[in-house]
Amino acid sequence: MPSKNKKDLFGNAKIGDNSEYSAKDIQVLEGLEPVRLRPGMYIGGTDDRALHHLFAEVIDNSMDEAVAGHATRISIELDAQGFLSVSDNGRGIPVDSHPKYPEKSALEVIFTELHSGGKFKEGAYETSGGLHGVGISVVNALSDHLEVEVAKDKKLYKMDFKRGKPTGGLVNLGVINNRRGTKVRFHPDPDIFGVKAKFKATRIFRMARAKAYLQPGVEIRWKCDPTIIQEVDTIPAEAVFHFPAGLSDFLLEILGKKSTITSEIFSGRSNQSVGHGRVEWAISWSPEGFDEADSFVRSYCNTVPTAGGGTHEAGLRAAITKGLRAYAEIAGMGKKVAHVTPDDVMFGAGALVSCFIKNPEFQGQTKDRLSNTEATRMVENAVRDPFDHWLASSPKDASKLLEWAIERADERVKRRKARDVRRKTATKKLRLPGKLADCSRKGSEDTEIFIVEGDSAGGSAKQARSRETQAILPLKGKILNVESATISKIQANNEINDLCTALGVGIGKKFELDDLRYERVIIMTDADVDGAHIAALLITFFYRYTPGLINAGRLYMAMPPLYKMVQKSRTEYAIDDAHREELMKTIFNSNAKVDISRFKGLGEMNPAQLKSTTMSHKSRQLARITVDREEIMTTESLVETLMGKRADLRFEFIQEHAKFLDKANT
Repeated sequence: MPSKNKKDLFGNAKIGDNSEYSAKDIQVLEGLEPVRLRPGMYIGGTDDRALHHLFAEVIDNSMDEAVAGHATRISIELDAQGFLSVSDNGRGIPVDSHPKYPEKSALEVIFTELHSGGKFKEGAYETSGGLHGVGISVVNALSDHLEVEVAKDKKLYKMDFKRGKPTGGLVNLGVINNRRGTKVRFHPDPDIFGVKAKFKATRIFRMARAKAYLQPGVEIRWKCDPTIIQEVDTIPAEAVFHFPAGLSDFLLEILGKKSTITSEIFSGRSNQSVGHGRVEWAISWSPEGFDEADSFVRSYCNTVPTAGGGTHEAGLRAAITKGLRAYAEIAGMGKKVAHVTPDDVMFGAGALVSCFIKNPEFQGQTKDRLSNTEATRMVENAVRDPFDHWLASSPKDASKLLEWAIERADERVKRRKARDVRRKTATKKLRLPGKLADCSRKGSEDTEIFIVEGDSAGGSAKQARSRETQAILPLKGKILNVESATISKIQANNEINDLCTALGVGIGKKFELDDLRYERVIIMTDADVDGAHIAALLITFFYRYTPGLINAGRLYMAMPPLYKMVQKSRTEYAIDDAHREELMKTIFNSNAKVDISRFKGLGEMNPAQLKSTTMSHKSRQLARITVDREEIMTTESLVETLMGKRADLRFEFIQEHAKFLDKANT
């Protein structure tokens, strides 16, 4: 008799069973179904940040109309039922029949088809924040109710959707003479984001105000039901944002009453002819530092915030550094600035830079980092001449700024010499030749330590590293969860002691950033569930006991690939499912087979692969660990819930979010 099929713990047939695998098992997802099934591929997850990203996608469309000169006003309203409305007085979404889908209006196509919109064709928009044409359709897919009104050609049209699908056709509501543009009103789907998920009035308010700074010609009107403004909020129920000075106004607000090195902010705008794009910037220096760190740079591309920075930030740094060095040469102080680095020049700086370019290239759909190489040159060329003139026109301010940078460089050199001594002492004390593989460079400049899980990954990393600048510290298993441990237990933990000794720092009040023996601390774990857990434990430790490391922007996550993709002689690596799908659509020939293999861990990668994909400065991607100071209470609550002692809070969180789990990766 044939044996019965054996099942694993999850009820799936094991390999070698008599179970069938045929065409009926192949599922084809149509329309917006892929978005609802895997929302993380499109908006980065289903957490609070992803929820508010929906608003960013909608307002970006209205901002594109404003940037193109077709809209002067944008209105935002958050009501008591949790519906968010965004309207503008732009041209209005087209409502005529679409040539490819004559049975549908262009509006319906835009809201129900991925990769549709007016930003692919030349001439519709000079610049835009949209890139893939998925933003508004994704918002539609992840809303339990969405309605669109379009006032166009003196007529008002309306169409309703439910979870991405039309509930009826496009309705002509008749003649209207005093209105034009588009209004989108939507409510996030609790099946996707959880029943407790709601837009936060303060966060929407700040995001809206930031948009107004980025486009001086636009007026943004804010309205919120007073009943949903909490006591701790300091925002009004109604407001109008209009900032003719743009980023200069923005920076003045950030500076507040802080003292500054120079008497005036260095700010300006370029015209459209500079590198076929335009740039706006504002920068000032304060010895008091800023809330998030000693200094900061906030950047934007086509009004989209790029929290991860990118090539436009690099252009700003290059222009300021080269300009100050050139001024020093003219002032006869060339020798004194020989050792000044861009970090010295930007220390204590609060900087804002916004660029508008055609065909922006972002890393990921959530657009965290700009990668257009031409943006570096464009921003540098736009800023450099005005900065030279600014320095020359104000010799007192220029001298103060130059002295400030030289002092920072001198202090850095002194700290480096002190760290060299501590490095030798720490290495002698550590005496873990099989554990810490230190780098050979005597100073800490441009050095980094990779914290890896296990000896297998550590072995590959040691072979893949640059011995001069990269150190490797393998950890044994999962470190202690410090959120639920006593301080005595933390101090007695061997792995934490080894980690702190290698870094050269103490914990809590004993932490001193100047003691850090490396310029960057990089967590490098496997791209799986265990790796994510280890990374979460390490980040929790740094967040609780060395927060200065995060505030200074010195903590990073490595981004090892999850997939290797080969088509004939071409090999590419994808960091996640979304990146894999993007490569399939943009890089590989759809007519030829693509062999896709999934890495089980860092130890499975040979040293050459690990170096080229994850450790080499030329080709790797790093994610900087940051804390949003405007959402510090949310961060505290999340850390306490997920990592704290109260299992009931964790259980409640798991129950609420378990349905969002990507079962394919469990």
